[in-house]
Order: sequence, then structure tokens, then C-alpha cells
Amino acid sequence: MAQNPEETKSELEIRIGYSFNNLELMMEALTHKSYFNEQSSVACHNERLEFLGDAVLDLIISKKFMSMRQRWPEGKLTRYRAALVNEESLAQVATSLNLGSLILLGKGEDKNNGRQKSSILSDCVEAVVGAIFLDSDFYVCDEVVLKWFEEMIEEVIEGDGMEDAKTLLQQQLQAQNLSPAYRTVGVEGPDHDRTYEVEISVSGEPLSRGFGKSKKEAEKQAAHNSLKTLSDREALLKASSNGVLENE
Repeated sequence: MAQNPEETKSELEIRIGYSFNNLELMMEALTHKSYFNEQSSVACHNERLEFLGDAVLDLIISKKFMSMRQRWPEGKLTRYRAALVNEESLAQVATSLNLGSLILLGKGEDKNNGRQKSSILSDCVEAVVGAIFLDSDFYVCDEVVLKWFEEMIEEVIEGDGMEDAKTLLQQQLQAQNLSPAYRTVGVEGPDHDRTYEVEISVSGEPLSRGFGKSKKEAEKQAAHNSLKTLSDREALLKASSNGVLENE
């Protein structure tokens, strides 16, 4: 890990697509509290920048969805933003930018795999956003940060209707004193391009399956399919009870 500010600046610039003017601000964004507690010469850590970056990131993502042609209602805009601005998604961004290797961590945190912890990675992303904002302005920050989220924004929009599928399925089954059980039933492909197959069962009976490039994605797809299965069953029962279907 490069700890010299100039070396870190060169590394970070390549990864995030932005070159800092204020090196102290940049180093502050990369300094975890555990490092600050161990180094008496360090003036501050990144929690204040994290606080600012969280607000700036909310605005950047909100502005992005508001600027798109579709006039989505507030509920959908909120859901889309929440799908991106959360610990898991921000940790994915940090991993894609390889920020973990540049974070200044205390020795104990470093030994405990702190560079892989989603909480530390997501906080660092927010701190870097806050630092870029202070080092430049909102418009520059907006342009730089949106490039980190391009693919994720497309995935959120394409996956519309599936973000809350697991919650909706849980609520629907709980009303009947039931709960879904998720099980990975298949994994195909090489490590860098795997496809997962997940099955949902209720009371031991299979309900539906889903596929995805991650277990989470496959679970969402399975939940989405399960909701459709339950809806179709309900419609069939209703039609039968109303005499629409004839008994064979």
C-alpha cells in the first residue's frame, strides 16, 4: 500500500478518475478511525467526510434518476436510490475501484481483514465523494461519481419490480403463517462468470426457481417468480369458486 501522498494520489487517480488538488483532503478521506487512534501524528480521520459524502451521494443519485426521461413517482425514485446508496452497493463500488488497498487502517483492523469489510469500504466511498466535492465542486463531483455507478444504475432499472420481491413474498406468506425457504440448487460456469440457481419452497414444497449472476440476484428472481405463481394460483381458485371453470 502506498502511504506517500504523491504515490497514493497517482494510484487513486487511476482508480477513481479524479486527481486531487488538496493532498491532505485526499489522505483524510482514506484514513480510517483505527489508524487515527494509533498514529499521534495524524490530525483527523474520514468520518466527517463520510457524513458529507453521504449527503452529496444522495443528491447525485437522486438527480440522476430525476433527470431521466421517465417521470417516475416518488416511491419508485426512493426505491431506486435506496438500491444504490446502501452499504452493500457502496462496498461493491469500492471493490471495483480497488480502494481497499489504499485505506489507512490500524494494525489490528488490518489483521482482521478490515480491507474486505463492507462497512469500512462503503464508508470510504462516501468519504472520497465528500473529499472530491470539497476539492472541486458539485458538478465535477457529479460527473466523476456517476461513472462509478453506471452499470449498477442500469441493473437497478432493468430489475424494476424485483428489488422488493423478497419482502412482498415474505409479507404475503406471513399472512398465512408461512415463510419461504431459499436454497441454492445449482451453480454453473467459471469463477468469474458464474450463474446461480435458487429454489424457494414453502413447508417443504417447491414454489419457484430463479437464476442470477449472484445468489442475491437469483433469490430476487425466484421471489419475483413465486409472487407470480401465487397470483396465478389465487386467480385460478377464484375462477373455480365462481363457477368459471368446469369440473372435468
